[in-house]
Amino acid sequence: MANSLIIDKIEEVKQRFKDIESLISSPDIIANQKRYVKLNKEYKDLSPLIIAFDKYTDVVSNITTSKEMLVEEKDDEMREMAKEELDDLEKEEKSIEDEIKLLLLPKDPEDDKNAILEIRAGTGGDEAGIFAGDLYRMYVKYCESMKWKIELSRFTESSSGGYKEIVLNVSGNGVYGILKYESGVHRVQRVPKTETQGRVHTSAASVAVLPEAEEVDIEIKADEVRKDTFCASGPGGQSVNTTYSAIRLTHIPTGLVVQCQDEKSQLKNYKSAMKELRSRLYNLEYQKYLDEISQKRKTMVSSGDRSAKIRTYNYPQGRVTDHRINLTMYNLGNIIDGDIGEIIEKLQIAENMEKLKLSGL
Repeated sequence: MANSLIIDKIEEVKQRFKDIESLISSPDIIANQKRYVKLNKEYKDLSPLIIAFDKYTDVVSNITTSKEMLVEEKDDEMREMAKEELDDLEKEEKSIEDEIKLLLLPKDPEDDKNAILEIRAGTGGDEAGIFAGDLYRMYVKYCESMKWKIELSRFTESSSGGYKEIVLNVSGNGVYGILKYESGVHRVQRVPKTETQGRVHTSAASVAVLPEAEEVDIEIKADEVRKDTFCASGPGGQSVNTTYSAIRLTHIPTGLVVQCQDEKSQLKNYKSAMKELRSRLYNLEYQKYLDEISQKRKTMVSSGDRSAKIRTYNYPQGRVTDHRINLTMYNLGNIIDGDIGEIIEKLQIAENMEKLKLSGL
């Protein structure tokens, strides 16, 4: 690993890893739960790089041994074996180097969090609501394929099917770091179910993905929140419409309002609404971070800009185009059925390549 910048960064990380190892066993840190949780997370995040570098050190040592054998060994068969082993080790060395470069890239501190997924119908009238419903089903199927847990927080149905708005809580391993690439405006081009002339229309829906804040991330004082209860609407039986189980929370200092009516239990709705409120307040600060790094980079695959047009679903041609990386795929049926993993993977690769280019590694 000739790049001295990489070596310097690894040495910094190793020192930080040792420092954290000492800190998390300190009684003072253990007593400070917020600091303890953050240090434990940082320790966990740094571990893969330390493991990769140890593996790299072993491979480099074996390469040196194989080269010495090639110089000293007189037996042709043994020399051929050493040469084959050296070829394999050099390929492994390059592979681990690439892995280390990616691990050294600055990681979004929110990537490991759960997420709040919000879909809203945009331009296009009733067809936009139908499309928002299609996106909802697409994400539900994708989340199920990832073994993530989905909780419906709230929704408003549109008159012709679909939704004006739908909000989900998604929990699992690294949810936000994957779903964040879906934030932005999604467009659909097709003949609407509501159209009698058979003309292709363009409609839109916006998707917002927010990192779910934990209690250690942000503190909300009780006197800053006004709680209102009301009767829930929608499916669920007569009790839904007669019991004051739905909750609306207003954060007085910012004016932020959230509500939840999915559960029959007022307590469960309150917890869900508080989770969303905490995340939305946290997101106000997080957006400043996104704005700051987007100013330093020419393009941003996952900028969090929810007004940016990111993807078009063209039904007449069976085509899906992601405009951020000029990716076009002709398997719309599978994609709208939840098979979006390949698109997200290509977006992740594009963003990592961009980060590598700017980092100088």
